[in-house]
Amino acid sequence: MNDSVLMKTGMQVLIEQLGNVYAEKFISLVLREPFDYTEWRRNNLFRGMTVEEISKNAMDLHNGSL
Repeated sequence: MNDSVLMKTGMQVLIEQLGNVYAEKFISLVLREPFDYTEWRRNNLFRGMTVEEISKNAMDLHNGSL
């Protein structure tokens, strides 16, 4: 996937999930704040979840159940 396609797809997902206003707000927050996604992911994304829970959520999302 090239950069243009990635950016377009990312914006489409943000707008679908957040709506226009909150997608724009999210982008402005990301641009304004120093943010280390890798560090955030390590410390927040799966905190308190077992591997089994993470796997189940991934399968549910894949199957359209979430």
